[in-house]
Amino acid sequence: MKLTYTETDGYLIPDLVLPETDTRPIGKYGELRRQFLKKHRPDLFDLMLLEGTLHSHLADVDTEARQMVEDTINQIARQQGVDEALKQADPLAWAGRMNAIKNAAEEVVLPDLLYGDALE
Repeated sequence: MKLTYTETDGYLIPDLVLPETDTRPIGKYGELRRQFLKKHRPDLFDLMLLEGTLHSHLADVDTEARQMVEDTINQIARQQGVDEALKQADPLAWAGRMNAIKNAAEEVVLPDLLYGDALE
């Protein structure tokens, strides 16, 4: 691989091109993972960025986190009897309980998945 340079104000700047990356959306959980890596694991963040694997890692984490949160929400809702009957009878109570269930599901799933060192 031959490295080329561009002269700018008397300085030679290398013409670096990052490898092609995944184009899947990152989403909420992928963005949370990105922020964590950038702040707490900058070495890993930079390495993945330079290797072109960061975006696909973030998209994978987002997909996995969404699925796990959704599964946990469904499981907790079934256990607590939050169903379509409650939604029809009292939509406001249903929405409040579903929000609480979603928050509980995220508290269970996200710490290890987004903030753990699953890569090592």
